Amino acid sequence: MTQSSEKQGNDVRYFLGIDTGATKSHALIADENGRSVGFAQAGAGNWEVVGWDGAQQLLHAITQDALAMANISQGNLAGAGFGFAGYDWPEDECGHQKLIDSLGLGVPTAFGNDTLIGLLAGAEAGWGVVVSAGTSNNSCGRDHQHHACRLSGMGATSGEFGGATEIVQRAMQEIGRAWSQRGSQTRLTDAFVSAVGATDIDDMLAGVARGRYQVGPWIAPLVFETAVQGDPVAQEIVCWAGRELGSLAVGIIRQLNLAHEVFDVVLAGSLYQAGEPLVTPMRETILAEAPQARLVPLTVPPVVGGVLWGMEQVGIETAVVRDTLITSTKALLEKQNHREREQKICANLRFIGVESCKAAGRGR
Repeated sequence: MTQSSEKQGNDVRYFLGIDTGATKSHALIADENGRSVGFAQAGAGNWEVVGWDGAQQLLHAITQDALAMANISQGNLAGAGFGFAGYDWPEDECGHQKLIDSLGLGVPTAFGNDTLIGLLAGAEAGWGVVVSAGTSNNSCGRDHQHHACRLSGMGATSGEFGGATEIVQRAMQEIGRAWSQRGSQTRLTDAFVSAVGATDIDDMLAGVARGRYQVGPWIAPLVFETAVQGDPVAQEIVCWAGRELGSLAVGIIRQLNLAHEVFDVVLAGSLYQAGEPLVTPMRETILAEAPQARLVPLTVPPVVGGVLWGMEQVGIETAVVRDTLITSTKALLEKQNHREREQKICANLRFIGVESCKAAGRGR
């Protein structure tokens, strides 16, 4: 069969993608033509959060749920790709291999850190660099020969900055410098005092020191908001974060010798919603090292990369099916989201005494 032809019926092969994270996990099934047919989601699947037993239970649950939605059996699968949050070092390999083995798939598989499947989902050519920026940060890459490399993923401990955690830490440092008159005054002080519910800066600092107040990555949007309002200190923090995220990519570029290549740098994670104030200094840092790099946002769930990785294991030219897979996955998720919204509305109607959605005009 040529890659441009499409198999039909019982001859079609199916592929499983898995993305397990610290807060949510996804499973996706698509056929070899790129049509997504099954999806499932659940909570944390990172073994560091739920333990190995919890990770195994979740892996089995989302796999079976995705198979059920696809209306196929496990025997129809031809390959699988797994992205595991918590798979960071060689010593983690054995535990994750056991997780996969417990599924009993009996098909070619590939697995790695969850950052890598974000790269596969977002890079048009299937190789390049990905920089993840959410609660913290991470980066990895692979070249056109599929040689892969990564950073430590340890955040500030190993000098990797740019995520929400590090941004808030930097903001607290600047607030402390302003309080002690070692730095410039900043609107961040009032913003953080209000955010934690303190009476003033002294109360906030004492409360943070004594554990009465918690300051974490969820406060990072305040830094961006304060920067937009024109606060120079907040603006510099955002620029610093962008430069640091760019430096993560530069490390990967140097490891893979990509400086003179044309490739995608995939921007994955919620922090990029901040837009150009964050992305512009990041782009400048990257282009100074690799002038032909292209920064592209990740617009599909990373689990799409897991499916593509599974396809690679049996020799499918993923470039042929990539666009179809992305389009069909978006359509599948929108359909599921619509169904969930309808179910929620129906549940609310029943709560107020409407016995049937049809009685309220919501029947199909």
